[in-house]
Amino acid sequence: MPSLSKTPFLIGVSGGPCSGKSTVCQRIVDALQPENSTDQTNRVTVIAMENFYKPKTPEQRDMALRGNYNLDHPDAFDEKLLYSTLKKLLNGETVQIARYNPAKYEHTEGVFDTIESVPVIIVEGILVFYFPEIRNLFQMKLFVDTDADTRLARRVLRDMKQHGRSLEHILTGYTNHVKPSFEDFCLPTKKYADVIIPRGADNHIAVDLIIQHIRDFFKAKSEKHEKQQSIEKTLPARPH
Repeated sequence: MPSLSKTPFLIGVSGGPCSGKSTVCQRIVDALQPENSTDQTNRVTVIAMENFYKPKTPEQRDMALRGNYNLDHPDAFDEKLLYSTLKKLLNGETVQIARYNPAKYEHTEGVFDTIESVPVIIVEGILVFYFPEIRNLFQMKLFVDTDADTRLARRVLRDMKQHGRSLEHILTGYTNHVKPSFEDFCLPTKKYADVIIPRGADNHIAVDLIIQHIRDFFKAKSEKHEKQQSIEKTLPARPH
């Protein structure tokens, strides 16, 4: 078990698909961990919930390729694996996470990312607040709130450009799965957020306030740790 001063600060970032979660996470990373910085106390890592999709059967993968498989339903995720992974990180352990390929709807065989127990760990995904045991692990919960039209427009552009999907494929999946799942499973978890960020990363004031809060947390934590060490040094040595 790591000491209190070394326990990672775990942040959850939720919001609808294409709401700007990844961009918000990147803003936090860039602010806390400047490029070429050698300061190990501000190290940040981001974990995408999509890496914890359950393995699909060949039939399920074929359905996904046709836009007929609901990737936004809670049953699509291995929440037990995500929970155990986060618990290991909170306990100071290094973990291996299988890398998911969203273009092919499957994990890349034999490819794993090594994630260390760094001071700040951000977990982003549409349902990171849905499962109570996972939600309760977060010390800060953020919900990126972006209107549906903007999210759909971003999804169309992203999926056509990055994944080569047709407009019909995208709209079918959105109408049948993405939109109803957002309303049924993601949006209700908004109430658990400590901070709601309207307009996502475009809301510079909100993101900057979050970054400052994280900095203040670590400053207070460092001061408390230094004070405790100072007290311990002044205490008389215990007789053997």
